[in-house]
Amino acid sequence: MKALAVSTLLIALGCATTGAFAGPTCTAPKDQWKPQDAFQQDLKNQGYQIRTFKVTKGNCYEIYGTDKTGKKVEIYFDPATGAVLKSE
Repeated sequence: MKALAVSTLLIALGCATTGAFAGPTCTAPKDQWKPQDAFQQDLKNQGYQIRTFKVTKGNCYEIYGTDKTGKKVEIYFDPATGAVLKSE
């Protein structure tokens, strides 16, 4: 019984952890994406300081850095439209 309770707890923690880090999913074909360099330059022109830029497992652009006021940001963007999908 104790093993069952421990297994259930581990599964629940795993689901909670996975859900906490799940980002949005982008479906636009890659030939419609804005080029990464140009996209980053547009963000820098808006005052963002980009520490990390990546393409997520869900095929969205994601940045870690600061906005023009110096506030830390983590933002997911649609790579085709540039729309903000999620901001933390």
